[in-house]
Amino acid sequence: MRMLFSKSFVALLGIWFITSLRLFAVEGMWLPILLKQLNEAQMKEMGMRISAEDLYSINEGSLKDAVFLFGGGCTSEIISSEGLLLTNHHCGYSYIQRHSSVEKNYLRDGFTAKTRVDEIPNPGLTATRIVRMEDVTLAVLAGAENQDGSLNQEVIQSNMARMVAQTEEGSHYKAEVKPFFYGNQYFLFVTETFEDVRLVMAPPSYIGKFGYDADNWMWPRHTGDFSVFRIYANQNNEPAPYAMSNKPYSPHRSLKVSLAGVKEGDFTLVYGFPGRTEEYLPSQAIDLLTQTTNPGRIEIREKALSVINKAMLQSEEMRIKYAAKQSRIANYWKKWIGENRGLKKLNAVKARQVFEAGFVQAGGDQGHLTRFKSFYQERGQLLAAYNFYLELLYSGPEILRFAQNYSKLVEQAESLSAKGTLDGEVEKLKQQTQSFYKNYVPAIDRQILEVVLPVFLNHTAKDLLPENLASDVQKEGAESFARKLFESSVFNHPEDLEEVLADFYPKGVKRLSTDPLILFSNRIYKAIQTRIVPGHNTAEAELELLMRPYMKSLMAVLDGKMRFYPDANRTLRVAYGKVEGYQPSDGVRYGWQTLTTGILQKYRPNHPDFHLPERFVDLLNAQDFAPYGKGKSLPVAFVASNHTTGGNSGSPVLNADGHLIGLNFDRSWESTMSDIMYDPERCRNIAVDARYLCWVMDKVMDGKHLVDELDLVYP
Repeated sequence: MRMLFSKSFVALLGIWFITSLRLFAVEGMWLPILLKQLNEAQMKEMGMRISAEDLYSINEGSLKDAVFLFGGGCTSEIISSEGLLLTNHHCGYSYIQRHSSVEKNYLRDGFTAKTRVDEIPNPGLTATRIVRMEDVTLAVLAGAENQDGSLNQEVIQSNMARMVAQTEEGSHYKAEVKPFFYGNQYFLFVTETFEDVRLVMAPPSYIGKFGYDADNWMWPRHTGDFSVFRIYANQNNEPAPYAMSNKPYSPHRSLKVSLAGVKEGDFTLVYGFPGRTEEYLPSQAIDLLTQTTNPGRIEIREKALSVINKAMLQSEEMRIKYAAKQSRIANYWKKWIGENRGLKKLNAVKARQVFEAGFVQAGGDQGHLTRFKSFYQERGQLLAAYNFYLELLYSGPEILRFAQNYSKLVEQAESLSAKGTLDGEVEKLKQQTQSFYKNYVPAIDRQILEVVLPVFLNHTAKDLLPENLASDVQKEGAESFARKLFESSVFNHPEDLEEVLADFYPKGVKRLSTDPLILFSNRIYKAIQTRIVPGHNTAEAELELLMRPYMKSLMAVLDGKMRFYPDANRTLRVAYGKVEGYQPSDGVRYGWQTLTTGILQKYRPNHPDFHLPERFVDLLNAQDFAPYGKGKSLPVAFVASNHTTGGNSGSPVLNADGHLIGLNFDRSWESTMSDIMYDPERCRNIAVDARYLCWVMDKVMDGKHLVDELDLVYP
């Protein structure tokens, strides 16, 4: 039966939807510099006992000085006066993997540095803190507005570059200006980045990844997802490259760790660097995401994982080689499945259409929505194809990206004069190749190409594919096509590559110039450069031009009817809520806490996701949890209604007094749609309980000396 709605009824629904947003007390990722103005009163009403000034202060050390961006994608926090840095196990996973071998399997068995000398350097790993932030909107937009109301991007970029240069001059700090609300507001961020970050502790995978893929994004959860590093600085307590003479960093602020625990209804606060949300997308964008983009990305990753998961069962060596890759690919594969399910359950496209109708009824310009409709009709397939190419390159065969290093070197060699030399570049490539093949198996990569390529071809619009690729693969079959590429390629045998690099110019150049995998890689990249990137860049610029006035109009028309917070963009944010369970669907109700007894209930001997060694089972059964807990079980994890996303992994979860009560590491599967649409009834973040974390450090990992560094707050 088809349901018909009158325009007035739809408008009323839209106004109801807009007004109801005011009730979503826990929605939002807020800039700490604006907490006093926008959020402090509400946070106090919800139970917070500290002030906005305690969270962010311009003139004195505050809690923001204990929160660091870990590498380029996670959050971490200082938990001792000697630079001890806490983050998630999965955030440190690739570094732990690099230090692991069959002989020293830190992924499987864990690692604890007994002394400072034992702490392991991690080349390339950084930890960054925010020194200060500042609203610089007026300065950035000065002189940039054209007569028609559009903005001159060259003027904006010039203003930003000048501001960054002036801020950085004469200091070791870095500066960056970032847009908010699609260019309606700009903030300057001044940062300090430390380059010497050393591994101190990693729990064994049966703790740090307990549940593996089966439990990933799920609740109830019993994963001890944490790892510990330490920041080192020079003699002046300033950032410096790794050196034996460096000293543990002395922070402006470190977090106190509470052993008082949590209870249902308690106020919670998450401080971190959330990566990306898109809460203000038009309905057409949500439709493209759920109907086209996500299904294609999910299927590509699913096929790649089918090969990798099977390969990891072959041996412990293979498991180590592919552990970090599998984890990276599987994480967002499952996330996108949950996101699609959640958005469909919320009927998100219809809900956003209702919201848009309410916006127009409240005085908004219908022209904004009409222009979005035209844009996605014209550009939707291109935007989706861009994502499918990314999946082919980053979830598909690794050789496609690595071969480009050789392709570029061949191009350089072919353009050289007789006197030219590439000795330095060749030597550098030798080192890269040695590192690459440490965790690379050509036979597995070939199988990945066999299963991923047909999916990529099926989902990508035909006019956006590499020329004749679809017909070539169809003619031979994907398996035969992939086998021929690898069998006759120098990349199939690392010893052949050594030979090529040993006699690179001109013999190696000639061999590489006809290598089938290099030619195939070039074919993919040529298509990206000619058929995808130019159009995608144009489309992104067009979308920015559409979103900025739309966002400006939303904030003007709906002022007082809803509170606006900027989308996440890897800048420091605060989210707040309370400890509470949830009901994801009819007849299902989840509690707010899990216990160590639940670990034993999930335990399944020799199961790849739920196996536990006898020693750990004995420790749990011994119930020796003092001083971190009393009774026959210890809290392991809890959920709260803080609005989080990727990048919040490793974020501290703080109580009403600003003490660390947990370590954020995930969202529930029903929550993953919160990057697009937040639902206060279902969206929950998952955190390791600080008491379980301390118990594992002390009693399981023999790290009492590290727990002694912490400033513990007892009940």
